[in-house]
Amino acid sequence: MKNLKLKPFTLVLSGGGALGIAHLGVLHDLEENGIVPQEIVGTSMGGIIGACMAIGLNESKIHQLLQEFSAVYKWISFSWSGNALIDNHKIEKIFENIFQKKKMSETMVPLKLIATDLETGEKRVFTQKDNVYIKDAVLATMAIPGIFDEHLIDGKHYVDGFLCENLGINEASYQDILAVDVLGKNSFEPDLPDNFFKTNNILEMFEKSIRLLIYNQTQTNIKYSSKNITLIEPDTKEYKTFHFHKVDEIRSLGLSSSKGVI
Repeated sequence: MKNLKLKPFTLVLSGGGALGIAHLGVLHDLEENGIVPQEIVGTSMGGIIGACMAIGLNESKIHQLLQEFSAVYKWISFSWSGNALIDNHKIEKIFENIFQKKKMSETMVPLKLIATDLETGEKRVFTQKDNVYIKDAVLATMAIPGIFDEHLIDGKHYVDGFLCENLGINEASYQDILAVDVLGKNSFEPDLPDNFFKTNNILEMFEKSIRLLIYNQTQTNIKYSSKNITLIEPDTKEYKTFHFHKVDEIRSLGLSSSKGVI
């Protein structure tokens, strides 16, 4: 879709933990070419980056924020009760500093963030129509069950949107879509893990299984979509979803993957 400047389009950013840092490379190329989406749809890490973009932060500033975020002690606080490994209070403070008191209706670019209703399993899309703070919608879309606390909004508990739609193409308002999927076909190795320690093999098999599950979910959505989708799939297979300390390396994956597309 090399005529991005000529047509209105939706930018869709997938979830993927630290792999989502690759979105920055694509954002950099969009900025360099003076291309601005008319709408942003994000899930999980794609939702965090998309929300930053939607309030007017440029790629350089978002890059800086993620570099600061790479110091895990700034946001990790282990929880000794409840349903999650990490208590959200430090992360919530970070998002309060970024988004202040802005609501979903106050973004410069229309924003949609995908979460999952923990009670019903249904997809919940936070949009400009919702009287919700951006930081709350972000905390909902990124709440990986068992890792981060589920987030309470208007009496309902929400968790990560990847459980419903990791690449939110179904929520795009425009016919033309630029979608960046960090958990696409280039996110997993074809070979089985072959480490000396069995524990490492088991963990790698588990992560590969999750990536395959999400990949197949996305492929089904693409197959039945009637939209014009330009898909960018950064080569993230060498990285783990917890590699937040490799910001610059993962960002460069987005730069290389968007060549010839933007």
